[in-house]
Amino acid sequence: MARSYGTSAARVEGRRRMFAHIAVLLMALMTAGPVFAQAPAAAPGRSVKMVVLGDSLSAGYGLPASAAFPARLKSALNGKGLKVDMINAGVSGDTSTGGRDRLDWSIPEGTEAVILELGANDALRGTDPAVTRAALADILTRLKARNIAVLLCGMLAPPNYGSDYAARFNAIYRDLSKSFGVPLYPFFLEGVAADARLNQPDGLHPTAEGIDVIVKNILPAVEALLGTLSPQRS
Repeated sequence: MARSYGTSAARVEGRRRMFAHIAVLLMALMTAGPVFAQAPAAAPGRSVKMVVLGDSLSAGYGLPASAAFPARLKSALNGKGLKVDMINAGVSGDTSTGGRDRLDWSIPEGTEAVILELGANDALRGTDPAVTRAALADILTRLKARNIAVLLCGMLAPPNYGSDYAARFNAIYRDLSKSFGVPLYPFFLEGVAADARLNQPDGLHPTAEGIDVIVKNILPAVEALLGTLSPQRS
């Protein structure tokens, strides 16, 4: 049975070894991470309608709804004076293709911003990177056609599929960010992957404390995304 985020089919020990390898890749990313411009101060008025489209990493697998990534991100944004109506459209076990297939009903009319967090299950299952690339490109194309701002969250392939697969998979997010002109947060699990203190016993899913680390790290990128919408806010 294929491993996936949101299932318990794979051995815990194997997952921990995988994330130990990912930690090496993470160190490289941390030395070359992007610098996000400071977002403008929030304008008074209505809330921005935001959706987090993802898998179990954003859905909050193993956690109460209040501790899931979308809820904790909303709390952090509110603390910055940014008003956001947040929808958690994370589905445990979902792939990039699955996210594409449910896009229309997952992203309701009136949505202004989307955090796109998909691909972890593709990488764990060894999905052809061309399939993942095509699905994510279709999602971005359709969101762009609806004038929805997107923050693309990257994922890293586990090394057990070989360096060629990893190179092809890891390049997907950088390439799509450039071709579609959307901001990229290189690795959604930055600061959390391979840290046993911040992951649940399965070695894959963040604890509540791990979610808070993710939120803290990604917050400048989300603020910058919302800053691009501020002129349109009333």
